[in-house]
Amino acid sequence: MLDGARISVIGGTGKLGSAIARRLAKNGRAVVIGSRSQASAAESARQLGHGIEGLTNIDAATVGDVIIVTVPFEAQTRTLEEIAPVVRGKLVIDTTVPLAPPRVMRVQLPPEGSAAARTRAILGDECRIVAGFHNVAAHKLILDDTIACDVLMFGDDKDDREIAIELADAMGLRGLHGGALVNSAAAEALTSVLIFLNKTYKVDGAGIQITGELIPPDATTAQQKIAT
Repeated sequence: MLDGARISVIGGTGKLGSAIARRLAKNGRAVVIGSRSQASAAESARQLGHGIEGLTNIDAATVGDVIIVTVPFEAQTRTLEEIAPVVRGKLVIDTTVPLAPPRVMRVQLPPEGSAAARTRAILGDECRIVAGFHNVAAHKLILDDTIACDVLMFGDDKDDREIAIELADAMGLRGLHGGALVNSAAAEALTSVLIFLNKTYKVDGAGIQITGELIPPDATTAQQKIAT
């Protein structure tokens, strides 16, 4: 589905952005990381290797076919407003979690209801939006180890969610449909719960796994057609 597409990771010099970029590039994807400083992006790209390119956030958003936003909550609004003019019509995958230090173990959803809802409000209907990658530990993702973690993708368009799931699978994770964009609030809130579990039970980066035998949506449709 994404053959030849260029993936731009905005805020790609951060922990999560670097981990996502590295995993995708190792999988053979064309990856660009963005930062407020082009020099910083270029240096991070050099360290990550695998053909990753480093540009400013606005330049990375301009050249990317799919945009992954990986900035902290406090930088979300500023970053989205900066790239908004150049991402119209593109798929933007937002990883933002509304954590407000120092009380990161308490759920603190924004007035809009979720970080994803804020993304929609800023970018508008001209942009395709999926929210995901909320509950995977960046310090694990940057390594080559297998990560037993599911990542839920939220968006109002199933095909756009499929693209995000394809990228998650390329990173060695298991991407799953989480439903409409409004449902992102659940995964965003869960991040604070996982941080609490990490501290309380001395867990090194707790994640989530969905139990049960999951039948892919297309297979479900096929079975329904056969039954009728």
